[in-house]
Amino acid sequence: MRTPFLPATPLAPRSSMSRAARVQRAESTSAENLRGAGLMVLSMAAFLCNDAAIKYVTQTLPLGQAVALRGIAVTAMLWLLARRDGGVVWRPAAPRDRALLALRCAAEIASTLLYLTALQHLALGDISSITQSLPLLMMLAAALVFRERLGWRRLTAVGVGLAGVLIILRPGTSAFTAWSLVALASVLLIVVRDMATRGFTPAMRSGTIAFYAALSVTLAAPLMPADGGWRWPTGAETAGVGLAVTFLTVGYLTAVAAMRVGDVGFVSPFRYTSLVWAIALGMIVFGEWPDRLTWIGAALVVGAGIYSILREARLHRPRP
Repeated sequence: MRTPFLPATPLAPRSSMSRAARVQRAESTSAENLRGAGLMVLSMAAFLCNDAAIKYVTQTLPLGQAVALRGIAVTAMLWLLARRDGGVVWRPAAPRDRALLALRCAAEIASTLLYLTALQHLALGDISSITQSLPLLMMLAAALVFRERLGWRRLTAVGVGLAGVLIILRPGTSAFTAWSLVALASVLLIVVRDMATRGFTPAMRSGTIAFYAALSVTLAAPLMPADGGWRWPTGAETAGVGLAVTFLTVGYLTAVAAMRVGDVGFVSPFRYTSLVWAIALGMIVFGEWPDRLTWIGAALVVGAGIYSILREARLHRPRP
């Protein structure tokens, strides 16, 4: 605390810190970074396990029914969490927030429908490789919509990442499938959703936004494909949906926690471990294995994304 009526004591230069203090600070930072990285890896694993559970269940259970059952549980969970922050705001005061909320919910419904439909027809590793382009597309969209400045290095990284996506898609070849475009369309709609999120006023609570997203997808579930019609799920299907709910809940909670500890520049690149989990789960559960070109494309996308994250962290690092 600063003593009244006395000049402030100047900060001690770094060199004057005791060696023990410097070591303690470094160990504390390292521990926080490792904790954040661990939470991020756990979050990505949980999200991919949710995808695997839904992909497995929808082999027999109609997609819309699986989404509805999962959505009811997730919506209830988010409602309870929103109550801790003051409850759900049923009608936002600002017209801008109402318009953006409607846009965000529409993009959430469409992106979920397209992603889960593509998930039924694509290998986990393939669809995960395509979704790895999301951070790069978000960065490009922020530059176009919010006029955020991009240097030539990050623009080059975006180009490299998009080239990797083209290698994965391989348009014009026998390996190309329209379901890959469906997955890519879902990623573009996620960009629209997240851009809308950035436009909300500070009065719009995060709990309310998340609740409306889950509720809108749940209500739209009857519009999703349902070959054979809805029916009473079997015990195995119920267990699969229950696993999806559990993993999705863990994914949400750990994703938030991961970004609240450690350095963002250290923790964020661990998002790309989702590709490792996707390939591992695809092999173990579904017997899927990406081909060589998918590996090459994924490496370009992931490498460009990690470079962009590290570059962003370096640009925003305070100078001594």
